[in-house]
Amino acid sequence: QVQLVESGGGSVQAGGSLRLSCAASGSIFVVNSMGWYRQSPGKQRDLVAAISSHNVPNYADSVQGRFTITRDNTKDTVYLQLQMDNLRPEDTAVYFCNSVLPVDDWGPGTQVTVSS
Repeated sequence: QVQLVESGGGSVQAGGSLRLSCAASGSIFVVNSMGWYRQSPGKQRDLVAAISSHNVPNYADSVQGRFTITRDNTKDTVYLQLQMDNLRPEDTAVYFCNSVLPVDDWGPGTQVTVSS
């Protein structure tokens, strides 16, 4: 059984910061690369940041240098964070966490709104 719960979204002005958190319950997450995805209305869900089980991060070009992904593991839970700095209006989206090979049971996501 797996569960994904995201939190930490909100509304900020351009240039501001937010920190997202995710609790990913399930041993499948502990051994796999994890990622943050985002989806804007009418667009597909895209992977914007990922981190391997050995804590090696990777970022989409659009967020490189502004977002930082980190993870902490317990035996059967991954705690995933996304520090988002220098936010832009185009970062507005619902943000989700999941493994890089995503499981079907997505969490509810957390809304991030950046105003200009």
